[in-house]
Amino acid sequence: MLRSDDLQVFVLTAELGSLSAAARQLELSPAVASAALKRLEVQLGCRLLVRSTRSLRLTDDGEAYLPHARSALQSLIEGQQLLAGGKASISGTLQLSAPSDFGRNVLLPWLDEFQLQHPRLSLRLLLADRNADLFRQPVDVALRYGLPEDSSLVALSVAATNRRVLCASPGYLGVHGSPRSLAELADHNCLRFMLAGRVHERWCFSDGRRQLEQAVSGDRISDDADVVRRWALTGQGVVYKSWLDIAQDVQMGRLVVLLPELLGEPAPLNLICAHRAHLGERVRLLREHLVERCQVLMQLAPFSS
Repeated sequence: MLRSDDLQVFVLTAELGSLSAAARQLELSPAVASAALKRLEVQLGCRLLVRSTRSLRLTDDGEAYLPHARSALQSLIEGQQLLAGGKASISGTLQLSAPSDFGRNVLLPWLDEFQLQHPRLSLRLLLADRNADLFRQPVDVALRYGLPEDSSLVALSVAATNRRVLCASPGYLGVHGSPRSLAELADHNCLRFMLAGRVHERWCFSDGRRQLEQAVSGDRISDDADVVRRWALTGQGVVYKSWLDIAQDVQMGRLVVLLPELLGEPAPLNLICAHRAHLGERVRLLREHLVERCQVLMQLAPFSS
């Protein structure tokens, strides 16, 4: 029979990259923690970690087993909560990855509200525009625009009808004027985003009958979507952003939507996890919380679908 405390030692060691650090956090002696890890490996019949005097890394078996160990521990916690009086009283640590711009400027206050509703919950938030490796990184779920390329991942819709929109600040438009067609974007400074080394410089739209594409250029490129948004706010150029990222800026008059008769690229927002076993009560409640708040912003969108 596997022991939950042995699983705790393994999971925390993998996350911290150190058996001694895991032992300190669990208030165990290094010898007891090492014995727990060895006991687990014997019961599973495989090596989970390769240890030396200077380093520690997961074996292939350890990487494959880690998400299952996390899921098992979470299931035990939720069972205890159910017996204690209801699943709504969630606790523990929820590890979430999110895009930089959406995370900093939209998500943070929503997470503050979520923790006020669930004060026993701790959050570990990782902000990055690159896709989190849900099999290797200590992340339970990731908020991402678009569907995952890996079909083995599980995607839960948060804002299915979200799209990109073209916009610029009133200051920029006062100096350079507003483009009256996609072709006129060639005369404007377009602020571009780069992901995985690829610059997003062909902006796609639809007029309801056909797909349209416009090559753009400009004097600024960043791999941080929040930086691109900040450039737009300070009047540096035209930007093509997810509506959820800039909805509040449009509401406050800091940005103006351009060519609203055109539909921008779909940018559905999803919660993504590696296994259905990770879809516990914490993730379900978080998703409900995010869906409600995204719906408010989507009602203000300049597009109908």
